Amino acid sequence: MKVILVNERGSSRSFSFGGLSKALLGLCLLGLPVGAFLVGANLPVAESDVFDARTAKAWTKALRKQQEQIDEADQQAHEQLSALTVKLAELQARLTRLDALGERLTTVAHLDQGEFQFETPPAVGGPEEANVPGSGDLPYRAPQFIDVIKNLAAQIDNRQMQLGTLESLLAKRNLQDEQFIAGRPIKHGWLSSHFGYRTDPFTGRRAWHNGLDFAGKMGSEVRAVAAGVVTWAGDRYGYGNLVEINHGNGYKTRYGHNSKVKVKVGDVVKKGQVISLMGSSGRSTGPHVHFEVYKNDRAVDPATYIRRTGR
Repeated sequence: MKVILVNERGSSRSFSFGGLSKALLGLCLLGLPVGAFLVGANLPVAESDVFDARTAKAWTKALRKQQEQIDEADQQAHEQLSALTVKLAELQARLTRLDALGERLTTVAHLDQGEFQFETPPAVGGPEEANVPGSGDLPYRAPQFIDVIKNLAAQIDNRQMQLGTLESLLAKRNLQDEQFIAGRPIKHGWLSSHFGYRTDPFTGRRAWHNGLDFAGKMGSEVRAVAAGVVTWAGDRYGYGNLVEINHGNGYKTRYGHNSKVKVKVGDVVKKGQVISLMGSSGRSTGPHVHFEVYKNDRAVDPATYIRRTGR
């Protein structure tokens, strides 16, 4: 048997084999595939192949579970978003009503223009702080949905604060208006005697008169010229049936010669409330009301307050 080997350069080399050599070479060529099969059959299976299969199965199961959780979270997010949208609409409607109410109250109260501006954000400001440690140039970030709701809630709180201040202001103003002494103590009648020196109707001599007299019909209504607390309600020397009202801030008024008193001591009366009926009790020549105004316990001319038109 002759074997010829050719290299890459084209040169060749030949080998000759005898009978024994032929037998050995044939046995080797036949044994190679058989040996390769036996070796392959006896090799253990790689653990990595089994591990990869089990891992893939576990990951598939975990991913399926996570997908279910994501779907559930997405569902809840949509439900919460719907609820937040409804809440946002309610807050916007509430803010609109508050603005309308604030504008109405501002108009009714005749407040200075610009004192309460409900249609614009509250004025704020301040110098820009440069080189603040850790601030840097912060990038713009679009407001999130929850930030919009927080901002709207803050606006509503601001409106409620303004309305609370306005309510307190109006209450104080109304109280001041009620306590403001102005007008006549009767609706029907005429001024029969002035404040100051006059001829006394009983003695004919010159005497001091501490108030104004308004003559009218017996039983005519006598009204409080301002709100206050009744400090006297009954007979008093020289006044007959007297009503005295303390209005605070050092002011009080007296209504004398009544035929009937309709209030009692301690009563809180309103401006314009009927407190008595005109009469001629006490030192009097006929039905009238004797009206006095005191400021810090000193009698003052009631004409100054009668001519007031209110505020």
